[in-house]
Amino acid sequence: MNEKALIIGVLIVLGILGLMWMGSRNQVEVISSDDQLSKSSLITQEILYDFGTISMKNGNVSHLFKVTNPTDKDITIKTVTTSCMCTKAFIVGANGEKGPFGMPGMGFVPPANEILKAGESLDVKAVYDPNAHGPAGVGPIDRFIFLKEASGEMLELEIKAVVVP
Repeated sequence: MNEKALIIGVLIVLGILGLMWMGSRNQVEVISSDDQLSKSSLITQEILYDFGTISMKNGNVSHLFKVTNPTDKDITIKTVTTSCMCTKAFIVGANGEKGPFGMPGMGFVPPANEILKAGESLDVKAVYDPNAHGPAGVGPIDRFIFLKEASGEMLELEIKAVVVP
């Protein structure tokens, strides 16, 4: 009986070690956007907008961020993406509204390919759906919109709120 208990104990320990090894192989290295991409040439006076307390029963909230190209060269915004499926972004410019742009992996996100001419501005409309996560979505939220330029530079816009039923 002692030999049987020893074999079972060894198998349990080997099983735990095997699971730990498999788990360590699936870890993803998190790299901040500062490590991957340089800061954007685009500027905005408002990087963060706080909606304050918002109610699920009142539906979507939105905010316009004004983005400007202060350089003497045209800048192409290749992609606009969001950090969560509950957030959509739209480019609002002289040619109207383009989008919606959302979270990669949560449906098709079209390329933006928006040219912002030297010295010109456009608006980026952030739309947050407080009902997207259902009843579990109450509490503080912090979401991001990423504008990636053709050069690889990226501008990050942020929205915050406290969601109540």
